[in-house]
Amino acid sequence: MKKPKPPCILYVASYPPRECGIATFTQDLTNALDKEFNPAVKSKVLAINDNGTSIYNYPRKVRWQIREVNMEDYLQRANEINQAHDIKVVNVQHEYGIFGGDEGNYLLPLLELIKKPVVVTFHTVLPRPTGTMRAVTKSIIDRAQAIVVMTKTAKRLLQRQYKIKDNKIQVIPHGVHHVPFPSKRHFKKKLNLADYTVLSTFGMLNSDKGIEYAIEALPELVKKYPKLLYLVIGATHPVVRRHEGEKYRNKLKRIVEKNGLKENVKFYDKYLSLPELIDYLRATDIYISPTLNPKQSVSGTISYALSCACPVVSTQNQYAKDVITSERGRLVRFHNAGDIKNAIDEILSDRQMRTEMKKNAYFYSRHMTWQNVALSYFKIYNDLAKILPREPGKLPKINLAHVKNLTDEFGMIQFATHTKPDIHSGYCIDDNARALLAMAQLYHGDKTTDVLRLSEKYLKFIKFTQKRTGRFYNFVNYNRTFDDPAESEDAFGRALWALGYVIGGSTLPDRLRRQAWTILKKSYPEAIKMQSLRAISFSIIGLTYTGRNSDLSSQYAKKITILITRLAERLTREYKKTVAEKKDSWNWFENFLTYSNYKLPEALLRASTVTGKPEHRAVAEESLKFLSDTNFIKNYFSPIGQDGWYFRGGKRSWFDQQPEDASSAVEALVAAYRITKKKQYLKQAQLAFDWFLGKNHLNQMIYDEATGGCYDGLGKHSINFNQGAESTISYLLARLA
Repeated sequence: MKKPKPPCILYVASYPPRECGIATFTQDLTNALDKEFNPAVKSKVLAINDNGTSIYNYPRKVRWQIREVNMEDYLQRANEINQAHDIKVVNVQHEYGIFGGDEGNYLLPLLELIKKPVVVTFHTVLPRPTGTMRAVTKSIIDRAQAIVVMTKTAKRLLQRQYKIKDNKIQVIPHGVHHVPFPSKRHFKKKLNLADYTVLSTFGMLNSDKGIEYAIEALPELVKKYPKLLYLVIGATHPVVRRHEGEKYRNKLKRIVEKNGLKENVKFYDKYLSLPELIDYLRATDIYISPTLNPKQSVSGTISYALSCACPVVSTQNQYAKDVITSERGRLVRFHNAGDIKNAIDEILSDRQMRTEMKKNAYFYSRHMTWQNVALSYFKIYNDLAKILPREPGKLPKINLAHVKNLTDEFGMIQFATHTKPDIHSGYCIDDNARALLAMAQLYHGDKTTDVLRLSEKYLKFIKFTQKRTGRFYNFVNYNRTFDDPAESEDAFGRALWALGYVIGGSTLPDRLRRQAWTILKKSYPEAIKMQSLRAISFSIIGLTYTGRNSDLSSQYAKKITILITRLAERLTREYKKTVAEKKDSWNWFENFLTYSNYKLPEALLRASTVTGKPEHRAVAEESLKFLSDTNFIKNYFSPIGQDGWYFRGGKRSWFDQQPEDASSAVEALVAAYRITKKKQYLKQAQLAFDWFLGKNHLNQMIYDEATGGCYDGLGKHSINFNQGAESTISYLLARLA
């Protein structure tokens, strides 16, 4: 029997190698969706060819083509789309100029005939459209099931002009490529621009770009900043080149010569590859967008510049007014070289302000990454056609880059400012124990020298922090001394958790397991003295792993089993006592929910496999259900927020949500599935993991695929963009689970 084709989303748009902004956008969007959902869901393209005469060597993703001026093509393609059972949704990337007819009205018969749900992305939304344009736009809107625009202003304009229902229009920003926060110095050196202050403008040249005004702003600036270099990057637009050749570029070159700027203005006459473009933007100190079109409702160039930490000086077009604030750049008047000069001078003369602008530009753009944009588009498609695959989604590849970045020769550094490790924050046993646990788990399937070296380093750190009593110093300052003698019960429990896993890890080298056992043997008797229920739970989990080590003497194995039983009984007593206090269905161990909640039922579930007591498993499942009923809201995982937690009889806090809690949930629910074989736990584990991948109230990725790090928290309106040790290792543990 022939296997059915996977569901497809069909994009009606221009597509590379055609040189066109819509083509690049469509390529980036489909690549992002493929990265997240292929092979379960495929992206295919119906490519619009310009002029009816151009021929392009398209990739396999392009399924059909339309000659923009040939009405028969539109009609034929509509019939073929209807007959293709795998196509579930059609997404039209709309720009008036890429479709044939008056204001692109050849598109209308295609939309009229298509029987599949249609999503239209408007790249241009005009405040005062002509009569014909208004009529064409109205017809497109009437035939679409959903509309996407890229700014709130564009949404308001459409609603005002066409009286569209609010729920039919979605605002999804222009996507940007996710790059780590750039070192301008590094990329200048890479491009042989190390001595320069770099200004740039990129995109296909045409007379609407207004670049002459940026050039005319330079003579006085060059006197003040002699090493100023303005890069004009990009080929002339092919349509412009076909009709008037290089008339505009030659005009710009004459202005450069007239003003004696040959050493300060350079033209890069090429349609850039993405890596080239990103490198130039990462080397740019200020991005200039002097466009002369006030109605421009989206700008990929400005979006990309923001994503590469470029302060932006832009004319006051529709898009720039939506995204450029005084914290990210400056808005200037049209046709005004003086305004551009003053804006550049103001930014260049204040180094601290420029540094802050770079950060503000970069972090503002994080919600615009193609990953986040792809997730938002897919939600619309799935709402219309229910195409979400039943099987769990693809998992990102494991990336240890940021783990290594946070680790020096001594251990894992506690905090980071953005992605830069803050060495002055020191080291704590919590993070190094988590890191040891993650590396020990990873080593099962990745027996590389790197993973082994990291494991040895973190184990050595734990040994360094152990006291004579068997307990541990929690914190080591950056001088690698203990100036704070305080202990942490939670840190003690996490150390036992990691050590126990190493001891039970049959694939790890024996010398590591012996070292871990030497440390644990000194520590585990202290576990019975713990008061924190989380420390007790971490300890139980670690101690249950030691049973996998057949080399453990029967004497010690018996002692550890007795200890696990006593600790499990302690949890069970606390549960019964708390539940009995009131008749209010608060099936929990304490009168509050705070952090690492899932570890308590997980510990009892794991203990039940050692003790064999049905009560331990029963209490674990009861408390796990109570916790999950609180954390899974409308098919989303929403952990208890740290700003107030959740006290019995009160209201739960929703923010800020922490990666550590999502990780605890994933690990516990996977363990519950393995022990009970109940599939609901596996489904919940997937939902909890999806929190990292954008299935949260902001629809934003918490995991950073570019660095392998994880953001430090999810707030009500934004993300904490620091990528510290706890968050990064928490994600990794969830991914490994």
